[in-house]
Parts: sequence; structure tokens; C-alpha cells
Amino acid sequence: MGLTKAQIKEFGLAAGLDLIGVANIERFRDAPTRMHPASILPEAKSVIVVGKRILRGGWRGIEEGTYWPSYTYFDYHGLLNSFFIQYPLYELACFLEDHGWEAVPYYSGVPETQPPTEPLRRGGVAPNVHLAIRIAGVAAGVGEMGWSKVFLTKRFGPRQRLHAIITDMPLEPDPLVEPQSICTRCMECVRGCPGAIPHINEGKTISIKIEDRVYEWADINLGRCCLMYHGGDPRLSPFLHKDFPGWSFDVTEQEVSEEAAYKFCWPLSTMPWRKTEEFPSGYIVEGHALLARWGIGEKEGSSYGVGGSRGCMRSCFNYLEKNGLIEQTFQGGEFIKRDRWLLPSKAEKKQVES
Repeated sequence: MGLTKAQIKEFGLAAGLDLIGVANIERFRDAPTRMHPASILPEAKSVIVVGKRILRGGWRGIEEGTYWPSYTYFDYHGLLNSFFIQYPLYELACFLEDHGWEAVPYYSGVPETQPPTEPLRRGGVAPNVHLAIRIAGVAAGVGEMGWSKVFLTKRFGPRQRLHAIITDMPLEPDPLVEPQSICTRCMECVRGCPGAIPHINEGKTISIKIEDRVYEWADINLGRCCLMYHGGDPRLSPFLHKDFPGWSFDVTEQEVSEEAAYKFCWPLSTMPWRKTEEFPSGYIVEGHALLARWGIGEKEGSSYGVGGSRGCMRSCFNYLEKNGLIEQTFQGGEFIKRDRWLLPSKAEKKQVES
């Protein structure tokens, strides 16, 4: 008897994965060639999308405004994304190859950039192919896109990281999740986000169609989102208040691209600076630089999470849990237990010294 989908899922879950779904290659029919699984494995028949939970407690320190390392180090681009999910993913790929099917493990943590370049093979696809992993998760029936563009599952809401295996093994696809069966369009993500997610009344949307289902979400202002998340927003970073007292920067007035926002945040946060009596650390923004170092190691650096997904994840799963819309709930009740903090747009040193 040949290998079955049930055996694949049983093996993956036993190895430590929390979520597994299967898409057939036909569900990627409308994907651009540089985002298509068959551009990596031309003989691909199936894409197995796997997930592992993000700990709810990983956000606790950021929510309270007291402790930042847990989310970056464990859950964002740290150990969860770069190690914890990789071991069972690789073991599952080995399991497939032990049964004679080629398996390409896909690491979804790389930057989603595709610089202009020519194909290496005549008539082929240009390099730097990457999957839109959240859309792949939708195609595999693992979950749906929430209004905030964050991927939602019935088990954890927005709290998971996704990776995939592309294989030439033909597998029966899992049923697609019904659109808006998890995301109720409650707009809690909009209320919790400090200005990157448009309200549904603004009519700014993006949509895709997979088979007979249409999935739609907000057209996020990715420039503002990046500024907020990666340390460019004084309202969300006490570290800016410490190292740039008196600096005024209103993120909600910025109309920059995501790439431009990255170009602003990363040098500001990760490049060294001379040590002076005023700033003895040797960093431009000391707290941001340390978060990046703690992510996956001092030498490599890491993608760091300063903003901690205030609206799109924390507000979202708080609402979903409170209203019984996802499976995992907690003995202590709601995640958001106290008044939420938001600092002024003008960096004031007293905010971190009081």
C-alpha cells in the first residue's frame, strides 16, 4: 500500500507541527510565475502547507510595555520561524522522500524581494521565486486571510507561522475554508492598529479567487505598517524615546512604500554609531539593535518586532478568543486585561525615565 495523506499528516503532527493542509497544484493556476510552486519544482503535483503556533505569551511583555525580547527571539523571525518549525518540516520532507517522492522544503522567512533579472535558463523563470505563503495556506485549506492581511486559522486565529513542502506526489486537496468563516470583519484590527489598516467603509480591498471562492482583505498601507512594526514609530517604541529625545515623527502622515520604510528602519536600528558621552552604547537605537541581535544570533542579526502587531494580531486574537470564534482559549480570560499604552509621536525622554 502506498503512502497516504493521512499518514503524512499523522507523521507531521507527531514530529511537532500543529497544522497541516494540502493543496493540489491546480489551485495555483493564477499565481504569477515567480510566485508559483511549479517554478521551483516543475513536476509539482501538491503543496503541503504546515504551521506551528505562536505562543500567546510571546506578546505579553510588549502588551504590558515592559519586555520585548520574547516575541522576536522565539516567535517572530527567531527560533520558531528559523528552528522550531524547521525540524518537523525537514523530517516530514525526509518522510516523503523515504517513500520515493521528491520533497522541496520551502522556507518562508526570506525577504519577499525579486530584483529585476533575467532567467538563467532560456525560456525559464527568473530566480528569486518565492511563494506567497499565506495565500498558499488558503489554497491548502489551513485557514483564510483576515481583514488585516494576517493569516487566520480556526484553531489559533492569527497565531501561527507557516512553511511548505512542494512535492511531486499527487495528493487529494483539503477542503477550502469558507471566506469570512473565521474573520467576521469586526474591525478590531483597525481599531487596534495605529494607522496602517483601512476601515472596511473605505472600500480599499485586494481579492483572489481559488476555485469558486473569493477571498478579500484590506489593502494595507505597507509603508506605515513597516514603520510601526520595525521601529520607525515613536508611539510604539520607547527605545526611540530613549535615543532620540525631542524628535517628532508622525507615522500617520507618511506615504512611503514598504521598501522605503525598510530602508529607513533597518539602518536606523542595526548600524553602529560612535560611542559618545550622550550615547555610550555604540548603536543608533540601542534597544532595536539588541532585539535584532537576540533574534537568531549576534553575528547574523534578525528581523525584529518592535511594534508587536498591536492591531492585526493582538487585537484580533483577543476578539476571536473572547467571542468563542477560535478553538484555543485560556484559563485567565482575555489577553488585553489593562488599558493599552501608546506613546506620543514626539519622543520624550521622560516617557522612559518615569
